[in-house]
Amino acid sequence: MTVVKPDISPLDPAAAEPFYRQIYDRFRSAIASGVLMPGDRIPSARALTRELGLARGTIEAAYSLLAAEGYIQACGQAGTIVSPDLKPRMPASMPVPPSDSNLAGTSFRPDSILPFQMGLPALDAFPRKIWARLGARCARAMQPADMVHPAVYGLPALRSQIAAYLQVSRGINCSPSQIFVTSGYRHSISLIAHALLKAGDRVWLENPGYPPTRDVLGHMDIAPAAIPVDRDGMVVAEGIRLAPRARAAVVTPAHQSPLCVSLSLPRRLELLDWAARNNVWIIEDDYDGEYRYVSRPLPALKSLDRDGRVLYAGTFSKVLFPSLRLAYLVVPEAQVARFEEVMQVFAGSSPELTQQVVAAFITEGYFARHIQRMRKLYAERRNATVAGLEHALGKQMRIDSPPGGMHLILRLQGEGSDRQLVARMREEGLYAEALTDWTVRGDGEQALLLNFTNIPSESVAENFGRRIARLI
Repeated sequence: MTVVKPDISPLDPAAAEPFYRQIYDRFRSAIASGVLMPGDRIPSARALTRELGLARGTIEAAYSLLAAEGYIQACGQAGTIVSPDLKPRMPASMPVPPSDSNLAGTSFRPDSILPFQMGLPALDAFPRKIWARLGARCARAMQPADMVHPAVYGLPALRSQIAAYLQVSRGINCSPSQIFVTSGYRHSISLIAHALLKAGDRVWLENPGYPPTRDVLGHMDIAPAAIPVDRDGMVVAEGIRLAPRARAAVVTPAHQSPLCVSLSLPRRLELLDWAARNNVWIIEDDYDGEYRYVSRPLPALKSLDRDGRVLYAGTFSKVLFPSLRLAYLVVPEAQVARFEEVMQVFAGSSPELTQQVVAAFITEGYFARHIQRMRKLYAERRNATVAGLEHALGKQMRIDSPPGGMHLILRLQGEGSDRQLVARMREEGLYAEALTDWTVRGDGEQALLLNFTNIPSESVAENFGRRIARLI
């Protein structure tokens, strides 16, 4: 593969920007203008060190910044290349179109890899070689029977592996027949709505809470009831007061989305009691319950369900990677037949080959080891990101470092608007989400939501923090 090099000399020793930043800017401009195309190989850090006569650490600092922002990626002995996922002539900035919607700027979720981008696991740490080997093996083993329409409810082998995993790791006792493989959280929510709800029903939603849930239910004419959240999670008593006839409640008990508080045991029991007494449903969204850093992961709310009122929605997006489009739903045993009927109409699970690879990944022990490795890595990256941002931002923001989850909460100190700051960050190639975009009325405390899983070091976090500080 030919090595392509942008114009990076001469560097200006009198410039305000340090050398590593000048090198970073030249590469970024070359990629944005199309001089460097996706897949192009760039000079190694060692080669560029010799050519420019600089310290190798200077070159590596520039390359680390480019890699963290998703512009380049290391490919082992093949060298370093421009990320193949980038679109040709990708603009350097990502302006946010104006909109009156309270979801303006949140983009759930963009097809990019930007610093602090929400919803992304540590893509650089995923075991791609193992995945590729399993994928090749599954593809070679394909028979004609594997090439017809996939199983509507999900690959039997994958359903069995999910049931076993949930019993051990989340305390959920379920059979494979209770598990339905879906193409993502939104698919899971829509299946529940089609099976158990009807237009005009009211559903408790956490406020603040995950905006796509409101989106999906709203398009089905199901009315949300915004229930406040405090340090113990959803305030069940307020739900009973505000919407006593609600037909369901959607909750994120492990790490409330986005505040990351855990639903306390008294609240869990209160919620289960409400559901049992009123013959209504609880939808548990356990989007990243595996990642807790101060103790063992909390048991799922579903593990306490003795009356068959909880539907458990899990996903592989956070523990593996989002482009799998693979999630699952655990339904009460008495509702299996109903969901089989609905799945026959609204089938939309991932391709069977993808499910085979995931099933093999779990069966052979790679899944459990990957989660353990990521739990350790995320704890390290969380601490490094907090330290770097605190050095850079000083008293401009207060940083919440929750005991679990994959993001931080940066609370603005002063009169600034979180939405306006998010828009300015997007223009600079940085990602954040505004906490006010997660509230029903778009009001409340001004804060930023920043993912830390793809921030490799304290120094990188500090550099990004200084860029944020200039925008406040």
